[in-house]
Amino acid sequence: MDSPPKQERSKKRIETILETAETILLEENIDAITIANISKLSGLKRTSTYKFFQTPDSIKSALVSKYLLECNKDFIDNIDNINSQELSVVVLRSVEILHNFFVESKAAQALILLNTTCLPVQKESFNQLSGSVQTFVEKNINLPEIFNKDGVFRVYTQIIISIFSLNTREGGLLNEVGKIEANRAAHAYMLNWLNQSN
Repeated sequence: MDSPPKQERSKKRIETILETAETILLEENIDAITIANISKLSGLKRTSTYKFFQTPDSIKSALVSKYLLECNKDFIDNIDNINSQELSVVVLRSVEILHNFFVESKAAQALILLNTTCLPVQKESFNQLSGSVQTFVEKNINLPEIFNKDGVFRVYTQIIISIFSLNTREGGLLNEVGKIEANRAAHAYMLNWLNQSN
């Protein structure tokens, strides 16, 4: 899907396609997300599905973006002023919010943590999420001004989600070990970055 549709009818069809794909993901598996299955279960003609999504991968990609945007909204809704200049406290809180989202969203776990081999860091939805994480950290800690701080937080966010993914693949579900390891790795990354920028 190149650009979001403007007509209400088209928006509704895309919503139906994505909702159907999510149902298939949760009730069957990622491989069952096919144009034929979506058309059959949604009641839409195949041509209607193809009009918006040329391949099953484009549907999965749209779902990844949807879940990352939901994660970003959840992050913004749950950040609170923790009044701490301690890096360890701020990192842990950002990891906890992200962890809670993925624990609650079985669909995001199934698609992003279990099946995405590489995070879509070029997606606008991922950049929005990493930007929200950056804003939260910077509200609490005075970070030095250095080149490509946005890139640093894209890596920081990617580290957290990648470790959640490893944990989910090992145990089938995201658990506390994933949160602990993601916190440890994200904290080490930030400490290393701060030491290099001093």
